[in-house]
Amino acid sequence: MHAPTPRLEIKDLRRSFAGRTVVDGVSLRIMPGQVTCLLGPSGCGKSTTLRMIAGVEMQDSGTIHVDGKLICDTIFRLPPEQREIGLMFQDFALFPHLSVADNVGYGLRQGTKGQKRERIAELLDRVDLLRFIDGYPHQLSGGEQQRVALARALAPRPRIMLMDEPFSGLDNRLRDGIRDDTLAILKEEDTAVLLVTHEPEEAMRMADEIALMRDGRIVQQGAPYNVYTRPIDRAAVAFFSDANVLQATVQGALAPTVFGDFLAPGVPDGTDVDIVFRPQHLRIDFDRAGQGPRPTATDGTPARAVVARSRFMGNESLVEFVMDHDATTLRATVPNVFLPQPGAVMWLTVRRDRCFVFPASGGEKRG
Repeated sequence: MHAPTPRLEIKDLRRSFAGRTVVDGVSLRIMPGQVTCLLGPSGCGKSTTLRMIAGVEMQDSGTIHVDGKLICDTIFRLPPEQREIGLMFQDFALFPHLSVADNVGYGLRQGTKGQKRERIAELLDRVDLLRFIDGYPHQLSGGEQQRVALARALAPRPRIMLMDEPFSGLDNRLRDGIRDDTLAILKEEDTAVLLVTHEPEEAMRMADEIALMRDGRIVQQGAPYNVYTRPIDRAAVAFFSDANVLQATVQGALAPTVFGDFLAPGVPDGTDVDIVFRPQHLRIDFDRAGQGPRPTATDGTPARAVVARSRFMGNESLVEFVMDHDATTLRATVPNVFLPQPGAVMWLTVRRDRCFVFPASGGEKRG
């Protein structure tokens, strides 16, 4: 039985500018109807990768395939307009002198005038803008312009949609709804989508698969749940959320800390490691008298800490602690309102099943 053919496949793409490698061996496979997010900080090579796929940038090496057919290597290059690839960017780039209908129909090259008008009306109806079909971009809000841009990109029925930070210019109140509507339409069209973003929340919300990019390379790839819960290294944890870090030196496959020992299987004795965990996995218990016996806990050894400050963040509270033993600062998030006074003494524990042990120098997860 043959494996299904990816709608888009890129193999070992590389690109350098002025001697600096910007994209370094990037490979991806995206199936029809699949949304893959290329996620990473600014300057990591995400947009350059997108431009090479679109055909507006030429790779130094590597190949690009659509439905199993080569469309670009370093010798053969299919022109951008023949690649059946749609583009959406942060800048909607609507033509101000054209009507909404003419903007949506700009890329339609096949069909009669009546067929084109039917396709335009169908798409505007799907984005709930049919009433503006004969209007102009300046009459629309930013969110409405973005939906027109989506309709325009979908009009020629592209097999692949490339999206470069398309929602970052929208008001937060509009963004979630427009993202969800866009995703639903793309799924209905069975379009393969590659979305570039630097926002982890957007990637988690939209993606079937996340490719985490750093310094021109994909360092981790998988379903959002797996990328979040099984990060490849300390930097991957920190990219998705705040992270607490404890430092330890391994002895006998254990990393001793004030919270007790953490397992570090396979790590040689004497190796310095970072024990990384997110603020929501730091647990709090009151020590009301400030001098009482340590409470028992199932999550390792409780440790004493003093509240430095607390803030209400809307859906949760953020509490910062200074540890008694070495003045390390740790952060905890607590649902709803929890605002202890600075100087309050509390006992903390850490969920063992939500901790990651990495070599202190970085690199691959070792425990």
